[in-house]
Amino acid sequence: MIEVRNVSKAFGGVIANRDISIDVAEGQITGLIGPNGSGKTTLFNSIVGYHPVDSGSIKFKGQEIKDFRVQDIARLGLVRTFQQTRIYKQMNCVDNMLISVPHRRMAWGDMFGRQSSDEMERAEHLLEFVGLYRKRLLAAGDLSFGQQKLLEFAMALMNEPEILLLDEPTAGINPTLINGLIDRLKRANTDFGITLFVIEHNMRVIMNMADHVHCLAHGELLASGPPDDIQNDQRVIDAYLGAH
Repeated sequence: MIEVRNVSKAFGGVIANRDISIDVAEGQITGLIGPNGSGKTTLFNSIVGYHPVDSGSIKFKGQEIKDFRVQDIARLGLVRTFQQTRIYKQMNCVDNMLISVPHRRMAWGDMFGRQSSDEMERAEHLLEFVGLYRKRLLAAGDLSFGQQKLLEFAMALMNEPEILLLDEPTAGINPTLINGLIDRLKRANTDFGITLFVIEHNMRVIMNMADHVHCLAHGELLASGPPDDIQNDQRVIDAYLGAH
């Protein structure tokens, strides 16, 4: 579904990604791991159009997208979440859902009262899916950090993505919420048919969830393969897993 070929990106004299080539297969959960500063988030940002790459090719379903704008890529069905949640803290959960879809977003003053019944039904259904239905009228800023991450996940699903890029979805979440989040991620994949591409530092989470894992180190692709192979790859152990 995503084909990255020989992608490089530098910021000034700092090389964030060097000649990276990876694939994200349709219908699977693909993991992206590596030490801090290895270039994972830069690669995500390049894929979704937050900054242009210096060289290489990025294709989505066979279409070159490396020069597309963020909003155009989102309309294709490629959506991402962030390490730090991007929600509207003064608005309640339902309104966050309704304003989250760029191509449906109305003028600020017209947003309330003009959404379709289908949009409202979908928003409430997805809030129920992530376990926030009872808090749907609560200001998003009053949610715990873990609940805010669940809200952002629901907001991403509101876009009806074909593929969802998740940047450290379990980071900062209370351990009691992690298993519930993992279950919902798997269900989004199996029940909704959404391909997932996940940056994750929690090795227990990603190795138990992913079908395929890529490992970056120092801005370069170190290894790719099934989770069992990655866990037993000495290069990966030396660069990353030995510290976890």
